[in-house]
Amino acid sequence: MHAPDQAELLTLLGTGLAVVGADLRVAWINPALGEMLDVGPRTAVGQPLGQLLREPSLASQLARTTAEGRGFNLRDATFGTARGRDITADLALQPIGDGRVLVEVHPLAPDLSASDTPLSATLRGFAHEVKNPLAGLRGAAQLLQRRVADDDLRQLAAMVIAEADRLAALADGLLRHGGAARIGPVNIHELLERLEGLVSAEAEAPRVRHDYDPSLPDVIGDNDRLLQVLLNLTRNAGEAGARSITLRTRIEHGARLGERTVRAALRVDVMDDGPGVADELRDVLFLPLVSGRPDGTGLGLALSREIALEHGGDLRYVSRPGDTVFSLYLPMERTHE
Repeated sequence: MHAPDQAELLTLLGTGLAVVGADLRVAWINPALGEMLDVGPRTAVGQPLGQLLREPSLASQLARTTAEGRGFNLRDATFGTARGRDITADLALQPIGDGRVLVEVHPLAPDLSASDTPLSATLRGFAHEVKNPLAGLRGAAQLLQRRVADDDLRQLAAMVIAEADRLAALADGLLRHGGAARIGPVNIHELLERLEGLVSAEAEAPRVRHDYDPSLPDVIGDNDRLLQVLLNLTRNAGEAGARSITLRTRIEHGARLGERTVRAALRVDVMDDGPGVADELRDVLFLPLVSGRPDGTGLGLALSREIALEHGGDLRYVSRPGDTVFSLYLPMERTHE
């Protein structure tokens, strides 16, 4: 496999890039900018940049860049995307010859409203930070998928691409003020099979066992966000030293969820044989920036509990050395709403 050439390296960059011709139409964009604008790179080529970046002063600044042969910057520019999402970014315009302009788009962290909780503010900040690296990761995986001949390696690259897309969608949800979850029927056992595939693909993964209630109906929720909760829990168990994880599903009648009692709740237990939760973390485990590992971000469990609450459910745990159980509760009544 040869080293990536300059064009391929530009494709892999997390910074949003576009080349615009003298007619102000897009000649090329990289995947990172396509992701920001909710448009595929092939679809974007040939379109006026002003239709993709709906910013009033952009056209005049591009013309000025070409006419004067020098770069310009647009600070705190706000533009809309194909899906109606607003983005605030710094834009750098640089002439590169033949009337063409290189446009760099550097998104800024969104302003957090006073109504945001500290948890939401922290998670949105985190989501903003991971967006660009995810775009670079996805681009690298696409390049590998095209280059390798081995079917198993191509399948692993496809898994990386799918996971990058899922995480980018989650980050978008956190960055979007008042953004609603993508609600639909969720087959919990199909979701757990997908989870097992992701866990087993990781190095030194613990053994995964099942204890399912096959009679469980679908629940209503956001499939990707619920997968993120369970993936966080299983990865935490593995990183804590668990050798075995059991995934158990049950119906719990008369479950207490927050301030209300529901007739029935789906309970998904992630059980592990690791060392358990340290005593000093037991009362603060779900707070942001709290981690039992020196290299931990302290965001995984905070995000997981917020997603559970968003679904009208809860996330709880009981722990002792050799026997830790995290339980995700989802109300069954939502199925009939």
